[in-house]
Amino acid sequence: MRVRQGFEPLTRTLQRLHVTPNQITVVGALVTLVAAYLVARGSYTAGGIVFLLGCCMDMLDGALARLAQMVTPFGAFFDSTLDRAVEGVLLAAIAYRFALEGRSVTVAVVALALLGSLLVSYTRARAEALGLECKVGVASRVERVILLSAGLIFSFLLPYAIYVLAALTLVTVVQRVVHTYRQLRLD
Repeated sequence: MRVRQGFEPLTRTLQRLHVTPNQITVVGALVTLVAAYLVARGSYTAGGIVFLLGCCMDMLDGALARLAQMVTPFGAFFDSTLDRAVEGVLLAAIAYRFALEGRSVTVAVVALALLGSLLVSYTRARAEALGLECKVGVASRVERVILLSAGLIFSFLLPYAIYVLAALTLVTVVQRVVHTYRQLRLD
């Protein structure tokens, strides 16, 4: 909550400049693509810092939408879609670097982390499409961002961060499936 309040002066300025939340979403996605490029080149720390900047933009678009009363179903859809796309590209860049280093097992774990990350979002969206609440789990977007950022900025931790990310996303998927099952069983 305090982080969102910290964005208030910037969001008010953006509102006065007639910047839209969707424009911020696109800029944030582009910034994250730059992070993926840096990671693919082997500049992990710089990539991690730029990734954090892109994630701040991701928080900013929602704050601007709420402040300017521009929250729309399409905006939420667009934001979530770009979030998944750029997270996938970043993980692909990480897999590429591990492949160059001949770390095939770690590349496979990156693929599992990507699958888990996509399924975390999918299970929530699918449950919500059924009219259910499904925000449970240990690896929401914030936790994934923290893990990836820490792994990139402190690059010696990156393989471990990927292993933890893969495990936590898959645990979260199971948590969301069980949670949804329990809600549907009660009906």
